[in-house]
Amino acid sequence: MREAGPGSFGANPSFFDLARAQGMGAPDPKAPSEGGAVTPPHGTTVLALRFADGIVMAGDRRAVEGTAVADRRMDKVFPADDYSTVAIAGVAAQAIELVRLFQTELEHYEKVEGEGLSLDGKANRLAQMIRSWMPLVMQGLIVVPIFAGYDLSRGEGRIYRYDVIGGRYEGIDFHATGSGGRDAKGSLKKRYRDDLDRGEAVRVAVEALLDASEEDTATGAPDPRRGIYPTVYVVTADGADRVVEDEVRQAYEDVLERRTETG
Repeated sequence: MREAGPGSFGANPSFFDLARAQGMGAPDPKAPSEGGAVTPPHGTTVLALRFADGIVMAGDRRAVEGTAVADRRMDKVFPADDYSTVAIAGVAAQAIELVRLFQTELEHYEKVEGEGLSLDGKANRLAQMIRSWMPLVMQGLIVVPIFAGYDLSRGEGRIYRYDVIGGRYEGIDFHATGSGGRDAKGSLKKRYRDDLDRGEAVRVAVEALLDASEEDTATGAPDPRRGIYPTVYVVTADGADRVVEDEVRQAYEDVLERRTETG
């Protein structure tokens, strides 16, 4: 599998580059807006952690407009392809557009080249796409994703974090970003172990989001009455799969039970 770099696209199998050439890339930040200034919905806390067989990625479901709740059921974690996932925090509309372009980019590249990018190549390509949105970043329309997946060549899960200008960083066992990212990382630091199994990793992710929601009003807590629980994906050598709601609910109940027992 190939890695993405400045000169690795030859006859240009990049859908993103083709879209930009046709004027369908990032919106023009200088274009006049209708109706005056608005506060766009923002997605909040997302996280990823490694476990023995791969990675777990999770996100709360709340989107906010300033101090108001804009959406209680927003998904912030998405499959990028069969063996990777991407989570978004920041301006919701821009973040979802970036994810859709990234998904199409990976699919288009594989169809044109006959093979997929390596996990490093996918991470590099996402960094380039984030960098191309710099004019919007300068206006405060910021998206900060987490990318993670299972590296078939190395036989392990890997996590990549980004800054607002497309800087890409790796070599981490867990990461969280968004308005509750600091609190989620503190929780992950307490609970993380190298030998977590799948079930334990899901519980650690759910607990970290719960901890974040208790400190950050923009992060949504699980809501059993409405049946709203975090979005959780697991990526292993068998591929990327969304964790079913019953398992996420059970993980949440296990966390509450342990807290009750320990006082």
